[in-house]
Amino acid sequence: MPLIRINATPDGLILHDTPQPAVRRLCSMASRPGPAIIMVHGYKYAPGTASHCPHKKIFGSEAHSWPTQLGFDGKTPDEGLGIALGWHARGSLKAMHKRAAELGEHIAVIVAMLRSHTPNRPIHIIAHSLGSEAALNALLHLPQGAVNRMILLTGASFADHAEKILKTPAGRSIEVLNVTSRENDLFDAGFERLIRPTLPDDHAIGQGISAPNVATLQLDCQTTMQNLGRLGFPVEPSQKRICHWSCYKRSGVMQIYSAFLRTPGVLPFDMLRSILPEQAAPRWSRFFARQDVTARHNARKQPAF
Repeated sequence: MPLIRINATPDGLILHDTPQPAVRRLCSMASRPGPAIIMVHGYKYAPGTASHCPHKKIFGSEAHSWPTQLGFDGKTPDEGLGIALGWHARGSLKAMHKRAAELGEHIAVIVAMLRSHTPNRPIHIIAHSLGSEAALNALLHLPQGAVNRMILLTGASFADHAEKILKTPAGRSIEVLNVTSRENDLFDAGFERLIRPTLPDDHAIGQGISAPNVATLQLDCQTTMQNLGRLGFPVEPSQKRICHWSCYKRSGVMQIYSAFLRTPGVLPFDMLRSILPEQAAPRWSRFFARQDVTARHNARKQPAF
């Protein structure tokens, strides 16, 4: 199966469930035909633990397995190479935010190794939550063109930091799909409160990233969902007001990400940007919209005087 399970540790990159360095396995599989996709999980996971191991959860065989839904099932010879990157993300949010930033160097090492073996293959990254901080910081250690496309899923990163990174050589040459949802507003607000931004008016990337090579896909935007449906990518309607995981658990979303990473011609970046609203919906709009509907409903039930 074209999937490598790797953990980032204080001693470097090692294979999951073994003490062996990952370098030899990476080198032996680096030339597989097809794209290389690096998958990075977010907060609260820890490789090797009974209840929180990402390789048993989102990188495993459970219902929402990233590798399977991104096309790494061993059924086609040119499906490429999947790299499931685990890291210890349990602890205080502040400490894990710092660790995620440092994880960027490990991701850069993986990318550089792949580039050294197959300079022209597509290399992509998909990351969730705090994993987005790691994915973005990897670009600080890479040259222009090192990573082709990146998907950030409800990322726990600040917009100003992301915009600065996207002005670096590697940042300017990448195409980024910033996946957001008003379902994540509570988590974004908590992130901003617990991890103080450098700029007082900065915000989490759930409110958007101002850069020409970023397309923000808001999963609870009706217009966006209709346009994606017309392109052949129907997505299950949003069911919750608060959810941090719907960005990969909702039926249909992983098919969009797979197409974006595997077949750029199906979802060209400029076309994708053209069908998405220029601005994300305001924070709390989903919550207050429900409150407003409830208020109007209750008003109609009151007796007239």
